[in-house]
Amino acid sequence: MAEPSLVAAGEEPEERAIEAALRPKNLDDFVGQHRVRKQLSLVLQASRMRGRTADHVLFSGPPGLGKTTLAMIVAAEMNAPLRLSSGPAIQHAGDLAAILSSLSEGEVLFLDEIHRMSRPAEEMLYMAMEDFRVDIVVGKGAGATAIPLELPPFTLVGATTRAGLLPGPLRDRFGFTGHLEFYSVPELELVLRRSAGLLDLKVNSAGFAEIAGRSRGTPRIANRLLRRVRDWALVHGVEQIDARTASAALDMYEVDKKGLDRLDRAVLDALITKFGGGPVGLSTLAIAVGEETETVETVAEPFLVREGLLGRTPRGRIAMAPAWTHLGYAIPSGVFAQEQLDLFEPEDAASTAEDWAPESQ
Repeated sequence: MAEPSLVAAGEEPEERAIEAALRPKNLDDFVGQHRVRKQLSLVLQASRMRGRTADHVLFSGPPGLGKTTLAMIVAAEMNAPLRLSSGPAIQHAGDLAAILSSLSEGEVLFLDEIHRMSRPAEEMLYMAMEDFRVDIVVGKGAGATAIPLELPPFTLVGATTRAGLLPGPLRDRFGFTGHLEFYSVPELELVLRRSAGLLDLKVNSAGFAEIAGRSRGTPRIANRLLRRVRDWALVHGVEQIDARTASAALDMYEVDKKGLDRLDRAVLDALITKFGGGPVGLSTLAIAVGEETETVETVAEPFLVREGLLGRTPRGRIAMAPAWTHLGYAIPSGVFAQEQLDLFEPEDAASTAEDWAPESQ
């Protein structure tokens, strides 16, 4: 199998440490997401004025937009300790009970990928969020006894990349829900300027614009690309990063002007050169590029669909006209006839951008 691409790659411990250092510590330093930031600020300020713990908060949206960072900011703004866990780590009600019973008053509990919790744990969480109480079942069968356990008031902050998978009763128990949107290029430039200052890098405006334009609207990717450009500049003895430096570095890492990486281009190239632009089934396409089906569907497809380069139809995936031109191929006549465009189901294309893969924030 091919090596993971730069924009989709996992991070080593050192990389995670650097990423953590770049996270803003309060709402004033958080760039972008103006609507969510303004609403969240009001919720937290009102809670402080009442002298009570904040309402439970749910953040949803694609990976890398700041859900974990906002959870940390909630704890910092409320001057409360933060407990970190995740849905996949809570597979039994007992796992959740152990976490809840050890919380202190006012503590913030952050559950990443909360939609991946087991159903018994979800049902226990309902009562914990609403009544600050859980029932611990002791024994089995007819002799089983439920012992009520009172919990101190706490704030649950949930994060999910797939809000549609959350059960309605759980979603309704959150007092505030914020959906994070992709960042614009100017917003990403602000993120990069702050990160460059923390990393003590000299970057001019053109350099920031070049990196931001290839960052897929995602601050996590922008910071990752900035660190790779920093490495390239260090090795080549470049003191100030400009557009040419950034372009040369990112070209070496196979991240093109649109932000497409090796996997993205492989998917589009296979669609065009091997299947005439499609339609082709997902499993066949994955085999053609030497990747797992889930990797193609959850890593490459959401961005390609959002950029209008790939289409999902009932008969399979097709390469859209911008994909042909971006890769330098001439569009054959009749490829995008009306009868082919009629293959689309509007809700299918719309849901693709929301159907993101679970990923640690």
